[in-house]
Amino acid sequence: MSIIFNEGTKTFHLFNDEISYIMMVLPNGHMGQLYFGKRVHHRGDYSYLYETVPRPMTSYVFEGDRSLSLEHVKQEYGVYGTTDYRRPAVEILQQNGSRICDFRYRGHEVRRGKPKLPGLPATYTENEDEAETLVLTLEDPLTGAVLELLYTIFAKGGILARSVRITNKGAEVLHLTTAMSLCMDLPDCDYEWLQFSGAWARERHLKVRKLEQGIQAVDSRRGNSSHEHNPFIVLRRPGTNEFQGEVIGFSLIYSGNFLAQAEVDTHDTTRVLMGIHPMGFDWKLEPGESFQTPEAVMVYSEEGLNGMSQTFHRLYQRRLARGYWRDRPRPVLNNNWEATYFDFTEDRLVEIAGKAKECGVELFVLDDGWFGARSSDHAGLGDWVANPERLSRGITGLAERIEGLGMKFGLWFEPEMVNKDSDLYRAHPDWILSTPGRSISHGRNQYVLDFSRKEVVDCIYGMMAKILSEAKVSYIKWDMNRSITECYSQALPPDRQGEVFHRYILGVYDLYERLNTNFPHVLFESCASGGGRFDPGILYYAPQGWASDDSDAVERLKIQYGTTFCYPVSSIGSHVSVAPNHQVFRNTPLHTRANVAYFGTFGYELDLNKLTEEEQEEVKEQIAFMKEYREVLQFGTFFRLVSPFEGNITCWMVVSEDKKTAIAGWYRTLSHVNMPFTRVRLQGLDPDLCYEEQRSKKSYFGDELMNIGLITSDGMSGQVEENTGEYGDFDSRLYVLKALVS
Repeated sequence: MSIIFNEGTKTFHLFNDEISYIMMVLPNGHMGQLYFGKRVHHRGDYSYLYETVPRPMTSYVFEGDRSLSLEHVKQEYGVYGTTDYRRPAVEILQQNGSRICDFRYRGHEVRRGKPKLPGLPATYTENEDEAETLVLTLEDPLTGAVLELLYTIFAKGGILARSVRITNKGAEVLHLTTAMSLCMDLPDCDYEWLQFSGAWARERHLKVRKLEQGIQAVDSRRGNSSHEHNPFIVLRRPGTNEFQGEVIGFSLIYSGNFLAQAEVDTHDTTRVLMGIHPMGFDWKLEPGESFQTPEAVMVYSEEGLNGMSQTFHRLYQRRLARGYWRDRPRPVLNNNWEATYFDFTEDRLVEIAGKAKECGVELFVLDDGWFGARSSDHAGLGDWVANPERLSRGITGLAERIEGLGMKFGLWFEPEMVNKDSDLYRAHPDWILSTPGRSISHGRNQYVLDFSRKEVVDCIYGMMAKILSEAKVSYIKWDMNRSITECYSQALPPDRQGEVFHRYILGVYDLYERLNTNFPHVLFESCASGGGRFDPGILYYAPQGWASDDSDAVERLKIQYGTTFCYPVSSIGSHVSVAPNHQVFRNTPLHTRANVAYFGTFGYELDLNKLTEEEQEEVKEQIAFMKEYREVLQFGTFFRLVSPFEGNITCWMVVSEDKKTAIAGWYRTLSHVNMPFTRVRLQGLDPDLCYEEQRSKKSYFGDELMNIGLITSDGMSGQVEENTGEYGDFDSRLYVLKALVS
């Protein structure tokens, strides 16, 4: 790992064993991009990569000189209007109405380790040898605006983390209207674009298309990263697959409005931008004030999509998630929501928890409905005090009863929201986001608290902290069930209303940070009506997230498969729910529901008392299996093998760090008859170790399983003589492979 600057050629080379990132100071003082990709030898002069040629209908920087047009040069942080006509990385509105800037190189600094980003989540290091950071300082001489471009290269992995700090060192007020975290100009457009999109209950579905001239983008303007699009995109070369080929992943560590786009110009160069969505964004910078963008992470791999994903998994699992639960296997839980919804009493909850304990569950979670006047979704949000009619001894009493069973206790909150039928709203009607003189939209009969205001965050923190201080609460499910509309804060002046969306997210982060600091052993699980805020920003505070409100095992194949392109298995909240499922009303076998949920945090979203004795015994076996293998399942190396987006079969697997244990999940959506024989090539095994498959007790060498494949044919490959119930739709199997070590 090294960062080298050549004074004579004004070039920078950032590299480790896997990647190189090369840039230079252009003749006009702007920063130019030369190369990002596989590691190359260091040399003092890379200027041959800087190409210019006069073109018709082109504007040029220097009068009488046709050697430099920013329109045709790859840049580090492009600015619109100074011969570059592409979408800009930065735009600043000045008092004279101009938006033109001219950011020129003024100096740089190389720092060991990685600096924190104030008030924002970001990747981190635990010692200075893990990374180096380059800080490039650029200045606009006319306005005094200063850009600091931050680049952190890690010692291991094809990782480059980027962000920008903008400071007004001039005498006049500036308005920052665009501030991307990352601008990456690539020399060609020979890529396929991968995005992860959907809607509520079908989040993060893989979409693939070829890059073409024009703009391809995903975004959110909802105030949250959203169910619709994830702040993560991938560019891969044609022919790249899960196991080989060149790929670049771009991920934004942010939970609010975002933009991720690729613009291909008419000369086939590609500009990738990622950061806070500029629509409606306007940050007022008084003289002396600074603005820090969220961090964006780029990962390069020549080992296909799995290679890229595994790099993201290691980074986000170990150097984004933090705290007590970062490296610990997650407890098996039982959540009461789909078992009772709002219809429960304390005794009923204890009855459900008692059966869960009998089956081996370790954590019981009380979901919505325990507070204020909450008997439906019309009332109570904002009044975080237990309802005595339901919980006569409050949360403290219920937690004691659950702990008395030998389990931990967890609790649901929706801290950012309020119902009009609540004491909080009656006392502070001005605390919601709403535009003066206009009607106020609602979602799920609730309104969004103005978390851009410190007094609002302080109030919610006080109520939550009181409960956590008094009761034995080991887990919090943090929900958020609607997006922001009428985004206006009554506490900010008109010229700062463009700051509300971002200040809101900073308020969310502040509340998370305070709770994490003061209650470090509480396990937080983020939720936003399921997967509406499943992003790296929240992962910094909550090491796991409810991946989707859709708990149907078949639907979850696509949701969880898509999620693993960026996010580690340990972050994916996944539960076994009742059949027929409450979202799609599908009946799936109990073993398939568990076989999908194993590849995540694992738990149950039902009342185990309502299962048959035979099913309860099966649940006990499932929980025992999860406890035996959860460290491998949640923290092993994960491989996608067969995609649910391409056919009837899904297959994935996980391998322990020492490569002595592997678990492959095989899933068939619909049953067919007289099918071909099938096998799946496994990945990540030690080719020289002999593995025993625990179900069949047959043994195979690792190289056999990876090159010949694991046979997955079953009775459906031929004629089934009688209906034994063994085969059917929505079937699945787990293959557990253990190395035979003498």
